[in-house]
Amino acid sequence: MFGGFYNGKVAALTGHTGFKGSWLAFWLSTLGARVHGYSLPPPTHPNLHELLAAESLASSVEADIRDLEAMKGWLARIRPDVIFHLAAQPLVRLSYLEPIDTLTSCVIGTAHVLEAVRSLGLQSRVVIVTTDKVYENHGWTYGYRESDSLGGHDPYSASKAAAEIITHAWRRSYFPAGRVATVRAGNVIGGGDYAVERIIPDAVRARIAGQPLLLRHPEATRPWQHVLDCLSGYLEVGARLDGAPDFPEAFNFGPGPDGNRSVADLVDAFSRHWPGTWEKTGTDPSRVEANLLNLTIDRAVTRLGWRPVWAFDRAVGETAQWYAARHRSTPAANMLTTTRDQLDRYHSDARAARVAWAIRSS
Repeated sequence: MFGGFYNGKVAALTGHTGFKGSWLAFWLSTLGARVHGYSLPPPTHPNLHELLAAESLASSVEADIRDLEAMKGWLARIRPDVIFHLAAQPLVRLSYLEPIDTLTSCVIGTAHVLEAVRSLGLQSRVVIVTTDKVYENHGWTYGYRESDSLGGHDPYSASKAAAEIITHAWRRSYFPAGRVATVRAGNVIGGGDYAVERIIPDAVRARIAGQPLLLRHPEATRPWQHVLDCLSGYLEVGARLDGAPDFPEAFNFGPGPDGNRSVADLVDAFSRHWPGTWEKTGTDPSRVEANLLNLTIDRAVTRLGWRPVWAFDRAVGETAQWYAARHRSTPAANMLTTTRDQLDRYHSDARAARVAWAIRSS
């Protein structure tokens, strides 16, 4: 898979204790990479990192990406072939309460990663992870393209758009074309996410407590995708950053059209696997939340041969199955095995679908 690129490579991963980071570290290790992580402690308890770290990581450093000297020292020691930068404050709602922390972690943190690579003279491939919320949201019905204008109505979105601008500046000023790229994903679901004020984790907590799930905007539409679909795009970009001067600077990774669903649709689909109720709660008029957000993935399809593997219902079903195994199984499930089996199913389905990264041998 991925042309065998990751086998034997040294991979540096910031934010490896988070939800996406834990899955990515685990997947990289199964591909034969030596994975080194740099992050603050896991942001929640329970978390996915505690289940997978022993199987995933060659080393782990607890440090802040806003510490430039620590970042430079870490990269100087491991001298990675490829860097995935995920570390940031990841929550829109929290960004209203902690705007400066959000800005410094997302913007200064990104600049520190790029500056450390530049100042050390590393030849690493660099994948900067941002979000679908980098776009200036006009409420359009069509999906946003990588060439659309960046913006942000809240501190989180603005910080991620600024991280894109910083990456563009460093790439154009210091790095050969085709060695640094940003990746923008839709709303990701999957087993192991326990963040506050995210729909599926909130649903899991409500189910465990036997309470209705409270939704602010059940009518809001988002591009829902399974975390493995998202990460397959990140991995394919990392494997393809070979210095080609025409390699694009940014890629969207989102679901097919069936994944653009309302929050209510997502919760109802999850409830078919783990029954429960939901109620609409009051909204805060001072907090701007977009009603409609879609992504266009044409560039990833045409330039990388990438496409999503799990459609909406399958993505929700696999997500629910993971949480049920951890929180409902008697006797308790082996979650390392559960996670590995889910990744194996995803690999098998990607090969059967003839997706480029799953069948390319070189």
